[in-house]
Amino acid sequence: MTQRIYDSRAQEVVDFSPRAAGEVGLYVCGPTVQSSPHIGHLRSALVYDQMRRWLTATGHRVTLIRNVTDIDDKILDNARIAQEAGGAEEWWALAYRIEREFTAAYDAIGVLPPSYEPRATASIRDMVDLIELLIERGHAYPAADGSASVYFDTASWPEYGSLTRQQRDQMEDAADSEPVGKRDPRDFALWKAHRAGEPETASWPSPWGPGRPGWHIECSAMATRYLGEEFDIHGGGLDLRFPHHENEMAQSRAAGHGFARYWIHNGLVNTGGQKMSKSLGNSLFAGELLAAARPIVLRYFLGSAHYRSVLEYSSESLVEAGAAFARIESFLERAWRVVAAAEPDPAAGEARAERVMGPRRGAATADALPDEFVAAMLDDFGVPQALAALHGAVRAGNTAIDEGRTDEVQARAGEVVAMLDVLGLDPRDAVWSAEAHAGTSAETAALGDLVEALIAQRAQARVDRDFATSDAIRDRLLAAGISLEDHTDGTRWSLT
Repeated sequence: MTQRIYDSRAQEVVDFSPRAAGEVGLYVCGPTVQSSPHIGHLRSALVYDQMRRWLTATGHRVTLIRNVTDIDDKILDNARIAQEAGGAEEWWALAYRIEREFTAAYDAIGVLPPSYEPRATASIRDMVDLIELLIERGHAYPAADGSASVYFDTASWPEYGSLTRQQRDQMEDAADSEPVGKRDPRDFALWKAHRAGEPETASWPSPWGPGRPGWHIECSAMATRYLGEEFDIHGGGLDLRFPHHENEMAQSRAAGHGFARYWIHNGLVNTGGQKMSKSLGNSLFAGELLAAARPIVLRYFLGSAHYRSVLEYSSESLVEAGAAFARIESFLERAWRVVAAAEPDPAAGEARAERVMGPRRGAATADALPDEFVAAMLDDFGVPQALAALHGAVRAGNTAIDEGRTDEVQARAGEVVAMLDVLGLDPRDAVWSAEAHAGTSAETAALGDLVEALIAQRAQARVDRDFATSDAIRDRLLAAGISLEDHTDGTRWSLT
């Protein structure tokens, strides 16, 4: 099996060949913890979670590093604004509180914890060492104004701009807060001198004087620290390609490091045809999304588009995702009963169903998956095509149930569970247990109440031998996408 990925630097789909057979080092730019997580943060984290799960299923040991930027201009500004409004929260307390919000949101949608999650404030020494190396190699310089700032000399690195296919003389000026002392406006800050009015706690000693790191140097230092001077994949949102990733690559390679062999960027999120952003005031925060849909349904929706495409959000899209996932859950419930009923002893039947359909909890391998699913994921992590294979197996399984082919039901159920496991969507997995204990969403509960009321009316009509009414209720439900199954112990319903 050959994994294919779209390398943003090459701007084409290429064969993926890890540095070490059977191992993958993956660095993902994590959040700058200045304010609450929004839908774009969730989508990005989920994309790399899907990739990690797939690479694991194909026999790789994946080391995923996702950093936390917990010192930044915006963090300091937000803390200062809150304090001026009467608050007492320090910048570091704000950063930690927001970091916990991100962790809770990631956990809620089943994103696995990274192998390690370094904070920028805990990696200052590594950053200083890297800056010293860049100065020694002639690619960085202390500010000419005598401050403690240090800048990367973009003119010293001929490859600058190669990630985003730009010419240096056509680039915008670097957006640093203190451009004084630069040789060129396109040079970017590696170390920022401590400024009057900033908290003393937001400053660290360095050979150039007290200050704090620039944004770009943080990721270079942390990626190298935990994955080595050369590693497999660097990922992040499409909006990070320039200047952040361009600057990361330039400074790391100028330091003599191979750095990332492949670059992957996930698409952004739109609503009403507009890019979501705080400046436009159309951001959707994680808390709002988790209140609007079950977490597992939110995961299904966020991961349903190809990772490189724009994800279009609307309230209807969550409803559609909920209906699509309900069809999967309905099949699992039907298949469980069929597989369990294949054994005359109830306990043996439950044990058999558990063997066939019990959660894999990350243990599913490519061997247990349909060929179409495997082919889709090998082709640049084609989740939409993988989901098509999943729903195809669900339809085939439901047909097998209707036709009484138990062996076929068992085979399709096993495939469905394996595919759900790789996608992190198995509703029987323990990660969703809190959701199960909390009950269904308000919409699902309301639907259940309405359907059960109609089933009761139908049952009474049958008792009264009013078969015209009974049939009309059944047909009305079927037209709405709800099928009924009559059993000796009652009637069960499911979404078709």
